[in-house]
Amino acid sequence: MALRASRLAAAAASVLVAALLSACAPDPGGADPDDTGRASSSPTSSASGTASPGATPTPSATASADIPDDCLAIVDDDVLSQLDGIPLNAAAFAPTGPQSDGSLICVWRDPAADTTGLITTISYLSRGPELDMLNQLADEEGFTCYTPDGGTRCEKTWQNETYPVTDGRTLFWRDDILVDTRFSNLAPTGYTASIVESLFG
Repeated sequence: MALRASRLAAAAASVLVAALLSACAPDPGGADPDDTGRASSSPTSSASGTASPGATPTPSATASADIPDDCLAIVDDDVLSQLDGIPLNAAAFAPTGPQSDGSLICVWRDPAADTTGLITTISYLSRGPELDMLNQLADEEGFTCYTPDGGTRCEKTWQNETYPVTDGRTLFWRDDILVDTRFSNLAPTGYTASIVESLFG
């Protein structure tokens, strides 16, 4: 009887672990990767270890792509045409461009403007910290998450507290690379999808 009870307990534990893992996985499919507000699901809490806020990202041996060192190279001609006339990486917003840890910071904004601009940081981030961060955004800050283009995307928009414009943040993680964009009154159509295409093909 003791042996049978032990086997039943082990089987129950296996089922519980499988259920927890499936709960953490975002639902496949989802909306157009650049259509905010039509996403289909959000991740649940993760059993991964706690992320270290402010930790310096380091290149991952499992990353399937290299982070480029040119902000103009990460978007296509259509997106560049939408950003025409907006300064890129003005000195007032330093640090920008390629960083010593392998990340890339791209700031599209006129230093003289009170608002209107976007900042994208592309960095290395392994799966455990990524799950913790995206789950926290979904559970505590109301981000919507889904799974386009072989990765996980979380996004949220809100009204600017000072100006009658829309602010927002979009994150896309795949294969140990995180694309994190914060924007105000500037959201070029296809921006994130263009970066994803340039990174992963």
